[in-house]
Amino acid sequence: MRIAIDTGGTFTDCIYREKGEIRVLKIFSTPQNPEEAILQALRQISLDPGAAIRHGTTVGTNALLERKGARVAFVTTSGFEDVIAIGRQARPRLYDWFASPTPPLAKEDMRFGVAERTLFDGTQLEAPNADELKKLVEKIRDAKAESVAVSLLFSFANAANEESVAGALAELGLPVSVSHEILPEFREYERSSTVLVNAYLAPKMSKYLDHLSSALHSVCARAKLHVMQSSGGIISASVASKEPVRTILSGPAGGVVGACALARMAKVFRIITFDMGGTSTDVALADGTDGTGLRITNEAQITSIPVAIPTLDIHTVGAGGGSLASFDTGGALRVGPQSAGADPGPVCYGRGTQPTVTDANLLLGRLDPDFFLGGKVVLDDRRARQVFEDAKGRLESVEVFADGIIRLAEATMEKALRMISVERGHDPREFTLVSFGGAGPLHACALARSLNIPRVMIPCFPGALSALGIFMADIVREYSKTVMLPVDHPDLEGHIRKLEKRGIKEMKAEGLKAVAMCSLDIRYVGQGYELNIEAGKNLASRFHSAHRRRYGYANAQRPVEVVNLRVRMVAVTQPVRFSRQQPRRGNGNGAILKKRTVYFDGRPYRAPVYDRSKLVPGDAFFGPAVVVEYSATSAIPPHCRARIDEWRNLIIEVDRVRSSPR
Repeated sequence: MRIAIDTGGTFTDCIYREKGEIRVLKIFSTPQNPEEAILQALRQISLDPGAAIRHGTTVGTNALLERKGARVAFVTTSGFEDVIAIGRQARPRLYDWFASPTPPLAKEDMRFGVAERTLFDGTQLEAPNADELKKLVEKIRDAKAESVAVSLLFSFANAANEESVAGALAELGLPVSVSHEILPEFREYERSSTVLVNAYLAPKMSKYLDHLSSALHSVCARAKLHVMQSSGGIISASVASKEPVRTILSGPAGGVVGACALARMAKVFRIITFDMGGTSTDVALADGTDGTGLRITNEAQITSIPVAIPTLDIHTVGAGGGSLASFDTGGALRVGPQSAGADPGPVCYGRGTQPTVTDANLLLGRLDPDFFLGGKVVLDDRRARQVFEDAKGRLESVEVFADGIIRLAEATMEKALRMISVERGHDPREFTLVSFGGAGPLHACALARSLNIPRVMIPCFPGALSALGIFMADIVREYSKTVMLPVDHPDLEGHIRKLEKRGIKEMKAEGLKAVAMCSLDIRYVGQGYELNIEAGKNLASRFHSAHRRRYGYANAQRPVEVVNLRVRMVAVTQPVRFSRQQPRRGNGNGAILKKRTVYFDGRPYRAPVYDRSKLVPGDAFFGPAVVVEYSATSAIPPHCRARIDEWRNLIIEVDRVRSSPR
């Protein structure tokens, strides 16, 4: 039995199979004790004794965002202690005189140097002195460190010195993260930053996963816990405990995997994913027509901190259903990035005291108070209206206030969508917006219209698609190594085989049979950045072609070198089978529950409310309309045409004529 659980800021989503059917369960998250919501969900499911539990977690993400990780010591080659503070000297806002860099995770008094030196080619010039290592251990003990990150110069070429340092530090009994295991690649700043993030998160993540594993065994005797990683693959809980840096985009990665899988099934290959939850919005772009599909980057940044492990190329902004709205001292309306989360939650949930985006949607009629979570939760629209009335200030009505909140939240999300599409040279008119998350379908059509995206796809289980992606994801381990060799060097094959053997051995230890997918980071000699090319014949010519596609030019006479080798070990998960139903002509009238007043662009409309579970393939209708289901609610503006396809996706053709605002 396989169960996927995604812990979000407001809800914990659970996907499982029962009697051959995919089931969805949503539970309010318990932010102070995330495992409690997980156990609540599992107690409502008939579990097999050896169930495989797959978990998308925000524990590492939140610890990094809120700076609530461990007190970490950073150990590096003497003279390079401040590399994590110096960074790349890049100024994201060139003319902002008051901009200050993000403080390093290890303070100045927690950075320690070791007299050692390995050359760029792996030659050991100076080994660490035993007496000095003893002094280092005492210094770190006196500093009351809770975790240690070790990143020595050129350890990717020869790990001997780093192994000596790590061995000496073992007597401290602290988690020790070493760069040649986490990221054996060049660029000391990015490598140091990545291993430092890992050490910063390790104690908290290890404690959380150990506690969760023990708790799981109380409800499921032989449960096996796995964790979603940022690159879109599953890893065991033991690996996640040691390498938590791989889980910082755990939940959002599941959403992208699920969206791509369902879009591909519906023969939609160019998509922009739009995942709006309770606290944040995550967007990504996938283009299956050029063979790339899921886009993985090694240049991710979380709160301006480089994380160079493979990560799905996802952009996140602080706008969600729980985003708080308020007026600043100048009287301007602000929305987010602060969120009501699950505790206290939006006003309409019963405990919140500040207006949120969810409350605004309710007061504009886009959420129906009687059909939230399948009617299991009744939203308090009277309480929300009273709070909005008290907070609206000089605005003429509650509806005007709510409309302003929606517009500001959508402006923030539109910027995010533009950044991953228009600003990277992609034409949104050639893509489909795949919308999911509990709040995403409420705003998808408005955002598609703003960006001239012609079509919105709202898949099955939109409010739990991240959990579905985790349920569908393959088990993946990734390995890399910097080699700096000519593209035709005979040793390349040997290095790749060595990484493959390591991957096969480690996957086999988990009882898994995996397939190796090999690639190489290649560049022109002297370039600062590389292109990732699949391993095989004609590497140089394929690199030139890729370079021409990406940058518009190539130089076949210029020498080419391989910088990094990458091996991705994949153990394929048993696929999920969805039933396809032949569409038949229909208007969906049999699914109408009632009619209610709904506001779009400041205007009231009398709109039908459809029960999505009663809509069948072939049903089609025009907006304005509201479509309710267990995991989410979809708002369809006037003039947009909605239909149900053969896979039961809700497809909305977006008109490009915006109604005039009031």
